[in-house]
Amino acid sequence: MQEFSVQDRYCGPKGMVNGGWISGLLAGYLPPSGAIEVTLRAPTPVGTGLRIERAGARAELFHGTELLVEAGPAQEDPLPPPFVSLDQARRAERHFVGAGSHPFPDCFVCGDREPENGMRIRPGAAGAPGTVAASWFAHPALAEWSASMPLTHVWGALDCPSGWAHLEPGGVALLGRLTARVHRQVVPGRTYVVVARRQGRERRKLFASSAVYETDGRLVAAAEATWIEM
Repeated sequence: MQEFSVQDRYCGPKGMVNGGWISGLLAGYLPPSGAIEVTLRAPTPVGTGLRIERAGARAELFHGTELLVEAGPAQEDPLPPPFVSLDQARRAERHFVGAGSHPFPDCFVCGDREPENGMRIRPGAAGAPGTVAASWFAHPALAEWSASMPLTHVWGALDCPSGWAHLEPGGVALLGRLTARVHRQVVPGRTYVVVARRQGRERRKLFASSAVYETDGRLVAAAEATWIEM
């Protein structure tokens, strides 16, 4: 495949592509009939030559000869955390853990950008211990005024909140694996609810589930994530 690069706009940590965004990019090369598991072997740099190779039901992302990310069918669908109402999600985001101490303030998904240049999903504690939630206005500009939000952005919405379900002020972690299934499209111009819940830890590995819901509680997408604490 011809080389391509990812704009800095889609960063997570500075100089690196957001983990959920790049996971969604690879997922888009696979059949959408079931859940997809994406493993991040190394950070994906922005603004440099990358290529995707297909092999059967799998897709791999390379920088030169280095394997960065690989994707393939998952054995099971991820289980979503329970729905949180839009009002509760909006109350929760007022207490976003990263406010004032965000380790990656330019993150495309959960950073401090203006709504037409970033997703601004900023989850805070909601309901049961270990559960966080936020509203997400799917700004039409982020979809370049098309009829549906790109898969990259939907996977991004599943990514960052699952990390914030674990992180305390000053904490840092990077996405290691994301297994997701998207059940329906995200429509630009609508508001959604994003929920994530801690699922435990094993030394530096942090486990969480996440979901995007319609405001009436219909499931849009669900994921299970493994993060690596730095």
